[in-house]
Amino acid sequence: MRNFKNWLVIVMLISTSVIFAQTKLTGKVVDETNQPLPGATVVLQGTQSGASSDFDGNFTFETTSANGTILVSFVGYQTKSLSFNGNKDFGTISLDPSSESLEEIVITATSFAVDRKTPVAVSTIKAEAIEVKLGTQEFPEILKSTPGVYATKAGGGYGDSRINLRGFESNNIGVLINGVPVNDMENGRVYWSNWAGLADVTSAMQVQRGLGASKVAVPSIGGTINIISKSTDVVKGGNITMSTGNDGYKKYGATLSTGLMENGFAATVSAAKIYGDGYVDGTQFDGYNYFLNLSKEINDQHKISFTAFGAQQVHGQRYNRRTIAQNRATEAGGQRYNPDWGYKNGEVEHISYNFYHKPQMSLNHYWYINDNTNLSTAVYASFGSGGGRRTSGSKFNDVNYRIGDVDTPINFDKIVEENKANGALGSTDILSASMNSHQWIGILSTLKTELSDKLTLSGGLDGRYYVGSHWYEVKDLLGGQFFHNTNSSDNTYNQALKVGDRYNKDYDGKVIKGGIFGQLEYAYNDDVAIFLSSAISNTTYSKIDFMKYASDDPNRISDKADFLGYSVKGGANYNINETSNVFVNIGSFSKAPFLTGNVFQSTSSTTLNPDALNEKVFSAEIGYGYRSSNFAANLNVYNTSWVDKSLTGTVSNPDPEGDRLAYNIPGLDALHMGIEFDFRYNASDNLTITGMASLGDWKWKNDVTGTIFDEGGNALDDQTVDVYAKDLKVSDAAQTTFALGFNYNVLPTTFIYVDYNYAGNIYARYDINGRGLDDEGLIDREDSWEMPDYHLVDLGLNHKFAIGDFKATLNAKMNNIFDVVYVSDAFDGSSGNHDETDATVYYGAGRTFSVGMKIKF
Repeated sequence: MRNFKNWLVIVMLISTSVIFAQTKLTGKVVDETNQPLPGATVVLQGTQSGASSDFDGNFTFETTSANGTILVSFVGYQTKSLSFNGNKDFGTISLDPSSESLEEIVITATSFAVDRKTPVAVSTIKAEAIEVKLGTQEFPEILKSTPGVYATKAGGGYGDSRINLRGFESNNIGVLINGVPVNDMENGRVYWSNWAGLADVTSAMQVQRGLGASKVAVPSIGGTINIISKSTDVVKGGNITMSTGNDGYKKYGATLSTGLMENGFAATVSAAKIYGDGYVDGTQFDGYNYFLNLSKEINDQHKISFTAFGAQQVHGQRYNRRTIAQNRATEAGGQRYNPDWGYKNGEVEHISYNFYHKPQMSLNHYWYINDNTNLSTAVYASFGSGGGRRTSGSKFNDVNYRIGDVDTPINFDKIVEENKANGALGSTDILSASMNSHQWIGILSTLKTELSDKLTLSGGLDGRYYVGSHWYEVKDLLGGQFFHNTNSSDNTYNQALKVGDRYNKDYDGKVIKGGIFGQLEYAYNDDVAIFLSSAISNTTYSKIDFMKYASDDPNRISDKADFLGYSVKGGANYNINETSNVFVNIGSFSKAPFLTGNVFQSTSSTTLNPDALNEKVFSAEIGYGYRSSNFAANLNVYNTSWVDKSLTGTVSNPDPEGDRLAYNIPGLDALHMGIEFDFRYNASDNLTITGMASLGDWKWKNDVTGTIFDEGGNALDDQTVDVYAKDLKVSDAAQTTFALGFNYNVLPTTFIYVDYNYAGNIYARYDINGRGLDDEGLIDREDSWEMPDYHLVDLGLNHKFAIGDFKATLNAKMNNIFDVVYVSDAFDGSSGNHDETDATVYYGAGRTFSVGMKIKF
């Protein structure tokens, strides 16, 4: 009996050791070019157990299962399944690109380009790279080493950055988040402060230059930026992040995921708090951002997902520019100088200030009808509210109302004292706000079916309804009893305005867009891929003005203006062999002008402009790609013709008592040509070198004449405005850019990187309608001031380590390490000299730094 008991104990011990034995699984996940895929998901099939690959694509995790199958996945790539029996090092796991894997994330009205298949010029930035290189930079600045991109902080306020792509501003760049367009429906602009926390939840970002692969019914001109947010994490867990930086920068955040539960439900929630003083004086900021994704796998055919995200923020701004001489005369030397703030009762006050909150929500339904056909649909909504600080009065820019010299802060207390002393005369100078709110709902739906093993047909609809409300509102009387409105065209003219009263403007703009699109794709033996797509859309504009028209005036409500647009584009990619491919694309489209463009005869009128035109674009591009185990490169040449661009603005009124007169100019043409090159070279197991070069030649092609209107929208027959633009350089973006980057693994868990960026051939922004005849009657054909070229170098470090059972990552980043003083943005002066003497400028940021840590659990 004793021997039996002994043997029983031994068997139980052996069994226990087997039960609790841990199987160790390791490997490295790479893409089709043998580049690491950081953040790839590796999960044990049928469980929530798994891990994510690190920046170098490596993963390690342990499981109690002695055998089974792991699933390796990454956004934009085919999921790969691999079996194991006991401990196993899978070695290098190469994933193949596929747009199919995005259909649960992106509403497929916009396509994520696939390497060596989609015939477009494209650059992709993955989540880990964004996390490593963002630091205190603005989200668009992550793209500054991308061909064709020029990104700056503009005035330097939090979220005030801007981006140009191939010379086109953001209103001609399609920006989409999870396939949903986010460009403003009235003017096409993108306000990055509304998406300040987007970098925290981005899974991948792709820049498609030129026509791109987007099937959305209203295309862009310069290109498309597709931002793919995190969906529901398959693996249960989360992280905590903390970072600090120059000028009081602080950020704290956390993410928590349930993982995919047995009932098919999963949730991921993320939130962060951010605040600081800002690099530029008087640009203090405070905000928070949030992200929520809830998903449910109903069955094998149906899945629903709800996503909500947004960022509420307030920040001081630098709006007014100064000349280089004026900036140099300041104590700060210009880089940090900001004339748009001061002190009121001991507290910081601003004359340029932004506050906004724009949450966006979408409900997505994915229906896998059969092995060949699927339908994806999203209903989305966005409700924005906020505004920007404005002023009325002249004292804010008067040197006599500064605390000291001209470069010191504004003395708001002196203005308050004088307004109080005015008594019954009211305030001469006040703070107001240009308020903007909107309600935007839309639907995107795409049906995709495989007609055969070679042909795939997709089509869908894109519908949007938008109402934007815009008004000026008195915010602070600065000690006075009221503000006397002297604007004779306002309904509140000659009234004593109090806080909350409206003046200057108060109108609703309505936009209704509807379109359908279709695309036919042909693929043969993985060597040939051809696509042909077309879309047609209608845009309806209308407007109701509450400020410029009496309540009983039938002209208060405008007529409706309809603009029919279309796009036709096609392309082909041919894989010559395993390393080389060529592609070509060509397309033409016609798109509606913006509501704030020349749809109405002036911004203060509801009278439609009978001469309003669609803008037309023709584009062609050819490219070559090379891929090997250690080297990848892309070369492409583009030609984009932009026809019938409209210009609007105001000119002085000959009557000194009258309001400024509006002008409307249709028919301006431009030609954007260029060549782009980028590469990635794995020089060794530890050293990777990247680089790019972009050479552009962007010019206006013709002179045009426009009509001048009075404040009532009536054309003045005897007055016109002439634009002499022919052969002038397109301004406001670097036509020549270079980048070079080095990434070196110092240790298995530590790497450093150095990034170099060059920008040149940058022409100061100018008032194109201001180009007229000089004193001798000659046309001014000289280009605007060519800003000085500049060179910037950034340095960073990433180190991974363990804190007990938790994985931690330390990031350190220094931008502009040599503290280069440079002009990033400029506006040409009015003297006609076209040089630095009277150009007004924004300086770019000097040396900045940040240190951050992430702890995963």
